[in-house]
Amino acid sequence: MSKEKYKLHPISALINFIKVLKDMIVPLVFVVAVNGFGSGGDSEGWSSYITYIIYGVILLFLLVSGIIKWKRFRYWFEEEELRIEYGLFVKKKRYIPFERIQSLNYTEGILHRPFGLVKVKVETAGGGQTKEADAELTAITKDAAEQIKKEMLQAKNKLPVDSDETIQVEEIVERQTKPVFHISQKELFILASTSGGIGVFFSGLAVFISQFSEIIPYETIYDEFQVFIKFGVLLIALAVFLVLLVAWIVSVVITFINYYDFTIRVEDNEIIITRGLLEKKKITIPLSRIQGIRIAENPLRQLTGYATVIVDSAGGSLSEKDEKIRLLPLIKKKEINKILLQIFPEFQLDPNYINVPKRSRKFFYRLDFVWMIPVACVVIYFFYPYGLLSLLLFPISFGIGVWQHKTMGYYIDQQHLIVQYRIISKTTVWLEKRRIQSMTERTTYFQKRVGVSSIITTIKSGIGGAVTTVSHLDKEDAEILLSWYEPARTKNTQIEKEQLPNFETINLN
Repeated sequence: MSKEKYKLHPISALINFIKVLKDMIVPLVFVVAVNGFGSGGDSEGWSSYITYIIYGVILLFLLVSGIIKWKRFRYWFEEEELRIEYGLFVKKKRYIPFERIQSLNYTEGILHRPFGLVKVKVETAGGGQTKEADAELTAITKDAAEQIKKEMLQAKNKLPVDSDETIQVEEIVERQTKPVFHISQKELFILASTSGGIGVFFSGLAVFISQFSEIIPYETIYDEFQVFIKFGVLLIALAVFLVLLVAWIVSVVITFINYYDFTIRVEDNEIIITRGLLEKKKITIPLSRIQGIRIAENPLRQLTGYATVIVDSAGGSLSEKDEKIRLLPLIKKKEINKILLQIFPEFQLDPNYINVPKRSRKFFYRLDFVWMIPVACVVIYFFYPYGLLSLLLFPISFGIGVWQHKTMGYYIDQQHLIVQYRIISKTTVWLEKRRIQSMTERTTYFQKRVGVSSIITTIKSGIGGAVTTVSHLDKEDAEILLSWYEPARTKNTQIEKEQLPNFETINLN
């Protein structure tokens, strides 16, 4: 490996300046505003501009510090390590063995694209304990980024050491596999429109429509509130509607920008995701880091046959928040098997679930009644007769509880656990037995009386864990799940194969 030390592109100085300025802009504006924006009148002379002078000095210091950081930053390759030297006032060194590097994530921002540059974030197996990545190269050329990848692959014995380094780099750059998934413009628009802001839009629209005097018979309501209802509430509802509409449009635009040209490729046992319009990102996820798969369907998408596929990934930095990654932001549910089988050969989606017993249905809504009863009583007492509308919470809660009860179920075969549940959105979780970190049975006093239990499973996700609960299932089924998860020591502790449901092969056609 070469011991030549490399520098970042000079644009790094400007990027560092903007990054620090973004973090400090709010307190700086606050200081300027408190001091009246430096306007003290002509009689005060130069002293009226003291706030602006301080502000300018701070900006100059930030710019100079960005230049110094760029000047002092160096990286090189030595003894199968990526070595970095950096620091503003104190020089620091960081050595990262290539064998520990899990992924190299690339970002092309607005300032990177005109110069053909990328930002590289280095993630290791032991990373994720801080808000920053293990290493970040703010701005380097694409060839330099591929050189880092080449050095890493050579250290991991995935590439032969060749004297002609240029050829090897070109091979890495030009090697492109066929995309496993690419989001269409239609799917991107549906994703943006149903990402959550659409609910806000329709609720605001309902409030606005309900205020039209042609529809609401104001004469039948209390006469003393007619003027207030016709003018006050209508104007307020109109303002609220406009705010919600703007919020929805903004959420649609942001989602469209973030997921533009979303593409998935699989190379060298890694999932490579590229996306973004203004800031193009390239995220690499080793298949070994993926701990579980979640399929989420909110009610609107469930009606239209769409779903979102999320993977739980172990490791990653807190700043990226990539412990739950949208692998397929939006896809027809009938197409999920076809796509995921190309990535996970053992994946299956439509097993015959074992549902929780009917006697456990009350547990899905009883706790809601406990807190709703006193709240409804207080609301009715102080806001009678309109407070009586709070009684609608009880049938709504009961209906949601029944809905959740009908959705809850699980399935196991020799190596996989699949759980299906609902809060409001329907979620299906696919887990491999070897990825489950722990499984716990929890039985409350009331559950014990009717012979039901809850099973809690934990997998790695980010720097912590992700929990999946099979709620209020039959006690015997809970024991089967625990026995399934327990490592087999003797024949007496193994589950007989006939106890497990048959996992039929699904016809993808």
